Amino acid sequence: MKLIVTGGAGFIGSAVIRHAVAQGHEVVNLDALTYAACLDNVASVDASPLYHFEHVDIRNREDVDRVFDTHQPDAVMHLAAESHVDRSIDGPGDFIETNISGTFNMLEAARKYWVSKGSPDSFRFHHISTDEVFGSLPSDPSVQFTETTPYDPRSPYSASKAASDHLVRAWRETYKLPVVLTNCSNNYGPFHFPEKLVPVIIIKALAGEPLPIYGDGTNIRDWLYVEDHADALLLVLQKGAVGESYNIGGENERTNLELVKTLCDILDDLRPRAGGSYADLITYVTDRPGHDARYAIDPSRIRNELGWRPSVTVEEGLRKTVEWYLENEAWWRALQNRDGVGSRLGTG
Repeated sequence: MKLIVTGGAGFIGSAVIRHAVAQGHEVVNLDALTYAACLDNVASVDASPLYHFEHVDIRNREDVDRVFDTHQPDAVMHLAAESHVDRSIDGPGDFIETNISGTFNMLEAARKYWVSKGSPDSFRFHHISTDEVFGSLPSDPSVQFTETTPYDPRSPYSASKAASDHLVRAWRETYKLPVVLTNCSNNYGPFHFPEKLVPVIIIKALAGEPLPIYGDGTNIRDWLYVEDHADALLLVLQKGAVGESYNIGGENERTNLELVKTLCDILDDLRPRAGGSYADLITYVTDRPGHDARYAIDPSRIRNELGWRPSVTVEEGLRKTVEWYLENEAWWRALQNRDGVGSRLGTG
């Protein structure tokens, strides 16, 4: 199968590309190389004859059309997006342009190409989204997001992703474009850009700096190891039912404070800190505006229909992640001077 993967130099997109090439798929990485992109993420497949790179911004329809015409894909995996909630609070415009207008361009280019090929049933447009489109959950552990949960986005980021989800469904209903959708929980793992919670904590801990926790640290997230997510995404692409959506979760709910303490315990074991535990560096900071209380995914559909479950617990995945950051210091140090990295964003 020949795939176009948008955002393939990013965190999740690069994991998808590495998995896809390993499975023997030919992949075209379409990426604008914005601040959060890093081609080192796909260095392991760069020399493969199955890998191709196109420096293209999905906001440029003409360039997107050219990529379809040149590479003649069997499927699209659309991951390109602005994704940091804090940045969306400070500058929502980029999120509207990329996540909504860019998705519109991808859908229209895919539709034009698909029709030109005779509208084959085998073609797929896989749109990758987030559980944040569903809003916030109560603390009751029996209540989780399902594929039919009403949308209730609370941030500019989640609102832009909700809009893109609606566009994809509309292109299915109106134009019969063969689409599948997925909504995932919080990802973590190797190559995670150092502005999100897990890498921020690891990097600040190693520097002996305060470890920031928003509010009182009781916000709950379901944590999904990125390698597991990539595996699930490729499975949905190949076996998911057209027009359906699948929630992909890690089955690992933790409060932010619990997660940070786990990271500190792992660092205490792998690289002990002179003078005490890394947990001594935990510092509570002003909460993010509109911070959702809890996300949790019900993964019943993907488990029952496609037989997929995550392979690691959050403790196992976090240890793998910490080990990777300890072994790849040159990778994350090279990204620390990029715009906004290391600064508190999204205070409103």
